Amino acid sequence: MRVGTVRERKDGEARVALTPEGAFALRHLGHEVLVETGAGEGSGHTDAAYTASGATVVGAATDAWAACDLVVKVKEPVASEYGFLRAGCALFTYLHLATDRPLTERLLAAGCASLAYELVRKPDGSLPLLAPMSQVAGRMAAEIGAQLLKHPGPGRGKLLGGVAGVAPGRVVIIGSGTVATAAARVLVGLDARVVVMSRDLARLRRLQENFGGRIATRVSTPQSVAEEVNGADLAILSVLVPGAAAPKVLSREMVRSMGPGAVIVDVSIDQGGAAETSRPTTHSNPTYIEEGVVHYCVANMPGAVPQTSTQALTSATLPYVEALANRGVAGALAADPALAQALSTWEGRLVRGPVAEGFGMVAAANPFL
Repeated sequence: MRVGTVRERKDGEARVALTPEGAFALRHLGHEVLVETGAGEGSGHTDAAYTASGATVVGAATDAWAACDLVVKVKEPVASEYGFLRAGCALFTYLHLATDRPLTERLLAAGCASLAYELVRKPDGSLPLLAPMSQVAGRMAAEIGAQLLKHPGPGRGKLLGGVAGVAPGRVVIIGSGTVATAAARVLVGLDARVVVMSRDLARLRRLQENFGGRIATRVSTPQSVAEEVNGADLAILSVLVPGAAAPKVLSREMVRSMGPGAVIVDVSIDQGGAAETSRPTTHSNPTYIEEGVVHYCVANMPGAVPQTSTQALTSATLPYVEALANRGVAGALAADPALAQALSTWEGRLVRGPVAEGFGMVAAANPFL
């Protein structure tokens, strides 16, 4: 099979979906690998390194898209890449189609088979290709929130950890998964006062035990969220419904209740955001103020640390890329139910029920489940 990767076009995105090490592994298995020139530069991988690994470096993205059976990316194609989508070339990347109708329609019109990293789901319910980037995003959310509270800037000028005689800052984390755990670990290290909120009581119990009582936990309801967010210094939103838009857990009134100079970091923004005031931002223009509160809503947060993120991501994705290359897309989907869960479009049909429901479309059955 011909497998290709291209330079990412999304604002501030410097990760790459296939490293020279991954290219070498695919070549060792007998596959041809095409890499757009400069694709790995942002994450520290030169064209020379790809060439040494046995890959063919091509001069333009169109050369990779036109020649390959499978293209692996990091982020969903942006509008300038829609013309590359075609039948006969499958796409494997983070897609987040539930909030992207234009891309969904272009994938369907092109007849392009697409698989979403974030939907690969093991029998135990874990999301192995989402977890590494969630770890990165969680740590970053804590660091970014702490920084945005400081001056110069619109934050209220507060040190999250406090000092002797001064109470620490109050942080509310909504969600109890990988993002929340990673964020809480950093915030506890900063001596912030942290409460984690979720509807999953079993998960809250485990977090309480793992952190040895250094965090508080509370079951999430509209009333409890309103109570905890009122006057909080930082809210980190990490609500996930795999394959569907994130629910709005913070109303505009709740956001206003945080007070001027508070900060929201909405990690759920790639699924539409979990606050009524959230809207996507970019690395080049990452924040805005709404209801007096600083909002950071960058949809590709891990792109800011591309060397770390690329290494973590490609270590997780490579076995699935190898399976797709070895068996062919249909064969790999038929052989692995975890991978079949990731199928989003197939032969011009949308096979993701939540996406279809959100857009008023008709969903087809996934032929591999």
